[in-house]
Amino acid sequence: MKAKKETILSLKTLPWILLGNTVYALGIVMFVLPSGLITGGTTGLALFAEYFLHIPVSVFVFLMNLCMFLLGAAVLGMKFALTTLVSSFYYPIILGIFQRIPALPNLTREPMLAAVFGGLMIGFGIGSVIRAGASTGGMDIPPLILKKKFGLPVSVMLYVFDVTILILQMVFSDKEQILYGILLVMIYTVVLDKVLLIGTSQTQVKIISKKYMEINEKIIHELDRGSTLIHATTGYMKQEQPMVMTVISNRELGTLNRLVMETDPQAFMVVGNVNEVKGRGFTQEKVYREEKM
Repeated sequence: MKAKKETILSLKTLPWILLGNTVYALGIVMFVLPSGLITGGTTGLALFAEYFLHIPVSVFVFLMNLCMFLLGAAVLGMKFALTTLVSSFYYPIILGIFQRIPALPNLTREPMLAAVFGGLMIGFGIGSVIRAGASTGGMDIPPLILKKKFGLPVSVMLYVFDVTILILQMVFSDKEQILYGILLVMIYTVVLDKVLLIGTSQTQVKIISKKYMEINEKIIHELDRGSTLIHATTGYMKQEQPMVMTVISNRELGTLNRLVMETDPQAFMVVGNVNEVKGRGFTQEKVYREEKM
């Protein structure tokens, strides 16, 4: 049963890995290559190799991903290597196919549009792959190896490699290409972070009211959400009374606000976003228990 469950999960994530790599490749072919923008990662190295060694981008990416795949399998183990298997070989293949479609590179030559839309597509593509629990392979692997061998932070080493790759491309790029390339990297980094948070961010609400018990009951029974009563003391009057804390989806905020205002118009509410919530009602199924009489 366990093996069957793992197979089903991998079948569910495979379309997202393929979609992510497809959008990533489209962003490169439609916007980055035609506009001569510089970028990071394996694609950035491929642009450098194409300029000096005249190696096609798709060929270099395939060879680079193959080397990184073997290196990752040897150092990080086959379990990790399997998560990069699809991306390592599918991405260069689909990249080569898209490069042979004449209409794709002729969409726009405006550098600003290319940087914006290229960044959006690359960020979405990489984010989709990572959300599926896989890796895009390539230059993602060296930082992970350095982390395992020397304890160096992955995020720091990713930035170091990206900056180094950008510097290499500055040798054959003009000033505007460099600026647009930096903008491209910044955009896809922000979009990547946003994609990783889609569906995981929630809203935390803290409510201070004398009618806390009524509000707590409405949250549980009408909103069907859990709550926590936290001991609190008011700052000015030094009065002790529980504070109701709950975590809800963003869409439920309006309903909660209505329930609280109907119960106590003088209630004090603090609303904040949280990036991720784990536990029952979110990442686990709800459990309903009979109330004690």
